[in-house]
Amino acid sequence: MAAAQTGNGAPSGSHYNLNIIGVSHDKNPNMNGNGSGNVIFVDLGTRTGDAVTTKILLSQAADGVFEVLDKNGTDGEASFSLPVPGTYTVWARALGKPGGQSKIATCATFVDPITGEATILCSTDNEVFVRGTGKSKFRDVTSALTTITLVPGSPAQLACGTPSVSLFATCLQDFLWQYDNNGLKLLQMRFYPS
Repeated sequence: MAAAQTGNGAPSGSHYNLNIIGVSHDKNPNMNGNGSGNVIFVDLGTRTGDAVTTKILLSQAADGVFEVLDKNGTDGEASFSLPVPGTYTVWARALGKPGGQSKIATCATFVDPITGEATILCSTDNEVFVRGTGKSKFRDVTSALTTITLVPGSPAQLACGTPSVSLFATCLQDFLWQYDNNGLKLLQMRFYPS
């Protein structure tokens, strides 16, 4: 049975809202998320040229708990906690002045069991958000933001036993979202119970 949708493309019903806001000036380095809203600030970057990258470090939370732990990503890192996937869906849309775009990919560290070498791997599946003209609609990005698609036959894929690895799987560690911004002012994300 499909969930009823609102006019903006998102499901209707209760949800956790997370806004990733692109800013042109750095924020206070001591911004924690406690009681200060569901916001993460990242560098805005420019619409042309190289993207500005922010690592949004992910940690596991209890079922139904979503929380910004460090909202200042202008120093290159922010942090967010969320439950193990399977009990929620993730929807997102680009907002703000037309012309900006961002890309978000789920990444983690793989420690090769033979060599002990640690490597950061990003999913081959990612999401690109472009703020065009007109009304912006949400789209379901659950798969790209809660799983890592590994290169078939790679040491990580062989160690994990599957080409698609869920967020917080034990064969990988230090999960994060790599957020590459090219002038997008606002990425609005919603987490709905499934």
